Amino acid sequence: MSYDPLNHDLERGLQNRRTILGDAWVDRSINNANSFNAEFQQLISRFAWNDIWGRPGLDYKTRRVIVLATTLALGCWEEYELHLRAALLGAPDNRLSPDELKEVLMQSAIYAGVPAANTGFSLALKILREVSTEIGYVIEPLSPFEVSHPGSGKQGRTNSKPALHYSVREARNGKVPRHTIVLSHALGCDLTMWDQLANVLASDCRVICYDHRGHGSSDAPLGQFSMADLADDAASLLRELDTGPVVWIGLSMGGMVGQELALRHPSLLRALVIANSTSQYTAAARDVWAQRIATVRAQGIEAIADAVMARYFHEDFRAAHPATVARFRQRVVTTDGDAYIRCCDAVANVDTTDRLSQITLPCLVIAGVSDQGTPVAMAQILADGIAGASLHILDNASHLSAIEQPDAFAQAVTQFLR
Repeated sequence: MSYDPLNHDLERGLQNRRTILGDAWVDRSINNANSFNAEFQQLISRFAWNDIWGRPGLDYKTRRVIVLATTLALGCWEEYELHLRAALLGAPDNRLSPDELKEVLMQSAIYAGVPAANTGFSLALKILREVSTEIGYVIEPLSPFEVSHPGSGKQGRTNSKPALHYSVREARNGKVPRHTIVLSHALGCDLTMWDQLANVLASDCRVICYDHRGHGSSDAPLGQFSMADLADDAASLLRELDTGPVVWIGLSMGGMVGQELALRHPSLLRALVIANSTSQYTAAARDVWAQRIATVRAQGIEAIADAVMARYFHEDFRAAHPATVARFRQRVVTTDGDAYIRCCDAVANVDTTDRLSQITLPCLVIAGVSDQGTPVAMAQILADGIAGASLHILDNASHLSAIEQPDAFAQAVTQFLR
């Protein structure tokens, strides 16, 4: 029976240790081993670096995050500094960017305590200053009053009237944005409808969301609303924010606004995504809108809320995601009733079919196969009427397709942007 002189657990552990901490540190550690600590060196290489780091269940990057959070929570600062430096200087496929490191420390502040995170940030800044040139990271002065939550963006209201509430998410990669994108919501919703997609797109784009007049935190001026009014509101917003030409992504009413904006203010757009929308309703559909208006005027929005949810989400989604449906229902019933009626009137009377050929922008039309409010046939009219437009149909999606099928919706949009 032969005997293999190699300790494979030790060898595997040392290889993982070198991958994570680097050859120089491991060589120095091994060369400094002595009769007192050699067994400990073997112990951690076999059990920490082989038994744990050698498990394929989590990737190296995730394990780095766990170690940083744990050592910070325990106040093991020597080990924390070792792994922090290694995480910043690691191989491209498993290193942490400074922004990712910041997220680890922010979360640790809540779960491990602010004092520990305070020390963690201080040590991280010390090491970042040492390696900043090597990793191409610039630390610049920034006031706490100038930052905003990256998951919701910097909030503001326009000076133009009606004052519109908006949010701006800057590109998280710190580079010049690939596009500036505006997300325009559906009737009875608000800018939070777009949170998931906005955060996806903000990885390398500047993303602006806003509340239509009479919705969310935007003003509701007196008088009748038309789709032209809503488009002019959007134009004022874009000019005030000095956006340059934007990619407009609008769903339902937001898609109608996008069409009118492209016709009235074409220089403000560079591309257009129209989702779950239409260029014109039939006489029968306009009668349905008139009935909705009459019901809200007589009984309030609560009287139509359940019917609206049935249009917004298909039955299976409503059964599987009752909390999401309840959130959108609450938004609908808390919308100003009079403003809702006037927006309903603007939507019912949308009329761009005969002018679609005047839109010369790159255009993607998205439809939900189960959408009763704006069925695929309406989307086909849009795609046929706008030269070069493409039609993408989402399976298992009704009217708020970006909510029911967020990944598929985001994939269609990102492919179009590319």
